[in-house]
Amino acid sequence: MHYHTIIVGLGGMGSAAAYHLAARGEKVLGIERFTPAHSNGSSHGHSRIIRQAYFEHPSYVPLLKRAFSHWDDLARQADEDLLHLTGGLNLGRPDSDVITGTLASVRTHNLPHEYLSADDIRRRYPAFTPDDDIVGVAEGNAGYVVPEAAVRTHLRLAAQHSATLRYNEAVVSWHAHAGGVNVTTDQHSYTADHLILSPGAWAPELMADLGLPLHVERRVLLWFDPIGGDAPFQEPNFPVYIWDCGDGISFYGFPKQPATAGIKVAIHTVGQHCTPENIDRSLRESDVQVLQNLVRTRVPALLGPMVNYATCMYTLTPDEHFLIATHPDHPQVILASPCSGHGFKFTPVIGEVLADLAMHGRTNHDISLFSLRF
Repeated sequence: MHYHTIIVGLGGMGSAAAYHLAARGEKVLGIERFTPAHSNGSSHGHSRIIRQAYFEHPSYVPLLKRAFSHWDDLARQADEDLLHLTGGLNLGRPDSDVITGTLASVRTHNLPHEYLSADDIRRRYPAFTPDDDIVGVAEGNAGYVVPEAAVRTHLRLAAQHSATLRYNEAVVSWHAHAGGVNVTTDQHSYTADHLILSPGAWAPELMADLGLPLHVERRVLLWFDPIGGDAPFQEPNFPVYIWDCGDGISFYGFPKQPATAGIKVAIHTVGQHCTPENIDRSLRESDVQVLQNLVRTRVPALLGPMVNYATCMYTLTPDEHFLIATHPDHPQVILASPCSGHGFKFTPVIGEVLADLAMHGRTNHDISLFSLRF
C-alpha cells in the first residue's frame, strides 16, 4: 500500500502529526519502534510544563498561543486526565537568563504577568525559601500536561481517522527519490509521497546523511515525599516553576499530581552524553545528591525520601532551538527533531505545522527560528 505520508517515531511530535494529517483525510502510516506512549524516549514522565511566558525566545510565543488552543481541544477529546492549568512561576536573580528572557517575552507579546519580590514569593508559596535577591515572574496561563495521555489521545484520534499505526517495528533505512520515499523497517518495506522524521533521540542515526551536530543527553526525573506533607504543593495553590540558579544551572518542578506519589522535580541543564543504546537507566547516587544540593536552600521540603525516578533523553541542537525543516536535498522529507528538552508543550501545534509541510510544503506559522542552520 502506498501512503501520502509515513511518520517515523510516534512520540509527542509524531503522534500529533499523525492525528493532524489523518484528520485532514490523508493516508498516513506511523511507525514506532516501541509500544504506544512508551518510556524509552522523551515523551514520558507523568507531567510536562506548559507556559507562554517563554524565556528561551519571544518568537515561540505565537506558537504557544496556538498550542494552548489545541491543548484545550485535545483535553476535551481525551478519555483520561490530560491538562492542568496551575499557573507558573519563573525564579532567579533579576539579571538571570530566566528572568530577563521571561520579561522580554511577556513585554514583546503583552502577556499578563506579575513581578514578585522574594517576600512576595515566600508569602504566596511557603514551600519556596528564596534568598532576598531572588525575584519571580508569575503567569496565570501555565500548568502541565500528562505526556503519556497526550500521546495516547493523539494516536487514538489518528486511528479513528483511519491512520495506520505500527508498533514494535524499527526503521532501518529510508531512501528518497523523484517519486517519493521508500522506508525499510526490520519487518517490511513501505512507500509514500512524503516522509516525516520525528525519531527523537534516534535522530542522529536517521538523519546521519546531513551530518548535523546533534547530541543526546541523559536526564533524570525524581519524585520526593516532602517533609511536613504535601499540603503546600497542592493544586491550585502551587504552580509549575523553573528556578535559575546561575552559572547555567536550573531546575524545575510541579504541584502534587493526582494519583502520582511524591512531588516531581528535575534538573534542566545538567546531563550526561549518551545514546539510546547505552543510556544508563539506573539511578545513581549523584543524581539525587546534585538535585538535593539545589533544592536544599530553595525548596527544603523536597529533602524528604525519594519515592520514584525516571530517565529520559534530551536531543540537543547547538543553540537549543528546535529543528523543523524540509531536507535540503529532498523536499518531500521533513525533519521534525530534536526539540532540545523543551518541546513537548508545543506538541499539538508542531503536529499542525508538520501536516502543513507534508501537504503544502509550507506553513503559515513562523518556524524560521527552527531552520536547518548548522
